[in-house]
Amino acid sequence: MYEWVDWIKAGHIIAIISWMAGLLYLPRLFVYHCDAEPGSDKSETFKIMERRLLRAIMNPAMIVAWILGLWLAVLIEPWSEGWFHTKLLLVIGMTISHMAMAKWRKDFEADRNMRSHKYFRIANEIPTVFMLAIVILVVVKPF
Repeated sequence: MYEWVDWIKAGHIIAIISWMAGLLYLPRLFVYHCDAEPGSDKSETFKIMERRLLRAIMNPAMIVAWILGLWLAVLIEPWSEGWFHTKLLLVIGMTISHMAMAKWRKDFEADRNMRSHKYFRIANEIPTVFMLAIVILVVVKPF
């Protein structure tokens, strides 16, 4: 295998860490944003934080993670392995979670959030479950 494959792996891992940081932090911001009065300084500050986190960190990290991950898949050719199929489904699930968070952010931005802080506390756990399963699949390759 080419020596630069390790550089692609490193970039992929860095992108995943950055993406996960956002996936874990954004719902936590939503929990606190629920307690802020719409239109208040506190609410407006949360809107800025949420928008910057999504646009400056999460979106680019997700895109880089997908590009480098697919590039690695082309190089190592895991297409027939069960762990890879399951991992890919879980990454799609993480991407759907990301897209849901982007929608929720828009709801907060327009002061039309109708969900409770409890909802976002539960939503905060979903990326963690995906991450744990993906790491186990990639490292252990159980099937």
